[in-house]
Amino acid sequence: MQRQLLLGDEAVGLGAVHAGLSGVYGYPGTPSTEIFEFVERYAKKVGNIHAFWSTNEKVAYEEALGMSWAGKRALVCMKHVGLNVAADAFMNSAITGTNGGLVVAVADDPGMHSSQNEQDSRYYAQFALIPCLEPHDQQECYDMMFDAFELSEALSTPVMIRLVTRIAHSRSAVVTVPEPRAQNDLEPNRDIKKWTLLPSNARVQYQHLTEKQPELLRQAEESRYNTLTLVGKKGVIVCGLAANYFYENVADDHDLSVLTLRHYPLPTAKIRTLVEHVDELLVLEDGYPLVESTIRGLFGLQNVTVKGRMTGELPRTGELNPDLVRSALGLAPLDTAREPQESIAGRPPSLCTGCPHTDTFKALNEALDTFDNPQVFSDIGCYTLAALPPLEAIHSCVAMGASIGMAAGAAHAGYSPAVAAIGDSTFSHGGITPLLSAVQQGVNLNVIVVDNSTVGMTGTQRSMSTGQTLDQIVLGTGIDPAHMRIIEPLPKNHDANVQVIREELSYQGPSVIIARRACLEAIKRHKVS
Repeated sequence: MQRQLLLGDEAVGLGAVHAGLSGVYGYPGTPSTEIFEFVERYAKKVGNIHAFWSTNEKVAYEEALGMSWAGKRALVCMKHVGLNVAADAFMNSAITGTNGGLVVAVADDPGMHSSQNEQDSRYYAQFALIPCLEPHDQQECYDMMFDAFELSEALSTPVMIRLVTRIAHSRSAVVTVPEPRAQNDLEPNRDIKKWTLLPSNARVQYQHLTEKQPELLRQAEESRYNTLTLVGKKGVIVCGLAANYFYENVADDHDLSVLTLRHYPLPTAKIRTLVEHVDELLVLEDGYPLVESTIRGLFGLQNVTVKGRMTGELPRTGELNPDLVRSALGLAPLDTAREPQESIAGRPPSLCTGCPHTDTFKALNEALDTFDNPQVFSDIGCYTLAALPPLEAIHSCVAMGASIGMAAGAAHAGYSPAVAAIGDSTFSHGGITPLLSAVQQGVNLNVIVVDNSTVGMTGTQRSMSTGQTLDQIVLGTGIDPAHMRIIEPLPKNHDANVQVIREELSYQGPSVIIARRACLEAIKRHKVS
């Protein structure tokens, strides 16, 4: 056995490799990015694992499903909001089932450190009727990959591994197996009725999925990851990472009855046993109150007081930490060396010095200075930081690709100028289809694609639509070539860039301006590597 110091993300990736992985798929998104990158580095050394970033999470999931169809083991990784993008393929894959093992590793972001929402992916697993494993430390991130692939192949269903930011991005020593499992042989599943979801087939497949539920429940009840210890009349349910925070705060000889949950669906028999034993129950889960609300039901429990996020013992939003758990347990705060200072100046993130986006948005601001209260609909990436001082150049950011759709909707309503700002990678992820729709309708909107030749926000990964590829895609939507303009965002070009933007703002119809200059961080990073 070997010991390695690994991030939770890296432990998931290594566990997948050692479990016989043949392909990893994903789209960059914090806090999940390092899963793919770890396997990608491994694949470059070994050469027998497919690892290539996908255009978006939906494509990644479908590629992984195709590898599963061929009989090989596949891992698809994304952050929680990425699962929204992949939801169509994800939900339907539960109905088709799998052939080779298919594991979806989803990293949630309680506290929204780098996300638009806090959504809890356990609900997706519950919705799709598939198993979900939730590791509480890096060792389980590694170990659970073996169990997840075995479950997927035994039950012919996808299996979810749900991480949260703190476990994804913290390190611990992990004991690993000496030799990886051999990859599966190529054995495609050619059962047409299983894989072709015509309504007549889908009804049968969905029935099969529902018939699997008692077995899924039985495995959760017997899982080594779900343990119940009955002691006193006060009980605690600890889910995933929350177990760490709980045990940091209680002595070994505590008198609490404890149920640990790290394998879903919820083990109802164990929960019932706990509820019947205690008078008071505290639920600790990092994310939404899924377990708490399920236990509480519509009308609550008559003989047990249930506490947690829904009752105020824990905050309804944000991530858990040991101090919050300590307070919820009714324990006195620990002494600290000094009280936290409240007068520390804020240090919001900012665009890098010399970033091409800065020059783009300076030109855009000047071009818009003749309009009253202009609105720039932005997308997700480094350039979203242009919302902050000193630029304050963008005024919305909702979802990948939403900038163009929202600008089009505003234009439909009669708003002008309707401006959208989107990055090159985000454009291929979710911007092509709304631009295609806008061009076909002749919508009066202006799209600025900030092409810095990389996925800058998540670590300068490869962009799918940059340079000539981006130009060809834009022209392929049917845009008038005279109104696809390319500028180079440099201080020396400022006046000329302002003029180009003003000309396109005055045009009554769809136009695209591509602001093209490479990301400085990407240049530095890839020169070094």
